[in-house]
Amino acid sequence: MLMNKTNKQDYRIAELFAGVGGFTLGFKNAGGFKTVYANDFDAWCKRTYDGYFGDGAMTLQDIQTVDENDIPDCDILTAGFPCQPFSKIGKLHGFADARGTLFWDVLRILKAKRPKAFVLENVANLVKHDGGKTFQVIKDGLENELGYHVHYKVLNTKDYGTPQDRKRIYMVGFLEDVPFEFPEEVTLKTFVRDILEKEPVHDYYYMSQKYMDGLEKHKDRHAAKGHGFGYRVLDVNGISTTCVVGNMGRERNLIQDLPRPGAVGRTGSPVNSRGIRKLTVREYARLQGFPDDYNFSDKVTVAYKQIGNAVSVPVAEAVALQVKKSLQQLETRHSTLQLPKVSTQELVTA
Repeated sequence: MLMNKTNKQDYRIAELFAGVGGFTLGFKNAGGFKTVYANDFDAWCKRTYDGYFGDGAMTLQDIQTVDENDIPDCDILTAGFPCQPFSKIGKLHGFADARGTLFWDVLRILKAKRPKAFVLENVANLVKHDGGKTFQVIKDGLENELGYHVHYKVLNTKDYGTPQDRKRIYMVGFLEDVPFEFPEEVTLKTFVRDILEKEPVHDYYYMSQKYMDGLEKHKDRHAAKGHGFGYRVLDVNGISTTCVVGNMGRERNLIQDLPRPGAVGRTGSPVNSRGIRKLTVREYARLQGFPDDYNFSDKVTVAYKQIGNAVSVPVAEAVALQVKKSLQQLETRHSTLQLPKVSTQELVTA
């Protein structure tokens, strides 16, 4: 658990569903924040999180079994709660899915800890799920049951400095009514070419010729039906599609690199003649804003999953800066209200 002594000006953060630390790093980069508690149930995530933030930085426990009294007092609570029940590529069961009900644990802990603010993240489709009913239930719980003033907006990673088309909804709430604005978009100056590794990558990442032939047939079948499904080779002067967990999603983020005559892939089959490959783990991480000294699992499939599920670091940082502005406004308001009152008689006497 992150329990290091905080500076007086640091806002204390408790993080639920912390994953590999996208929120943690984003708020850390914004300055003025200190994570005092981070939780996740995934042991692989804990290894990665602790590897960067220090041994014991994360508490490994199912959120449903966490006693809210064991969580330190905090100023802000963050949670990228499970998105699969609300994602377009999921089965859209919403709260009928056990993972969807984990939101009630977020409410439970918010109710107990009463932080000054919270920041929640989920897939953009949450707003439209079940005709908007799911999101209304969530919003009602935060506003009417807990009394928070809630702001929400769909933000895209590509609008905050990283070349990835990734839309996510961010919900920001404050116990007191205070002005808050989501961060303004910035002009993108980094493109796919800028996140690619400079050195030749391992043959592991190249598609075998047999597999590539299968992808071609799959794409042709859907093209004949008028669908746009199938693999996609990225324009290196453009942006990537969303970093996702599943294999088919990663095949929408392929790169055409140098052909590797005679090279053999991980299956023992010759790699394709066009030099088509997947993005490496490091390239994937760069699209999410993680620095190169951030080490993920050495199991590639696990690393892809960790990164695909993470909160985009630059977006978290941009939101954190705006949250800090609002909290500072609250501090100014409180300090003004606490100034000693001077009576008219005292002014006359002076």
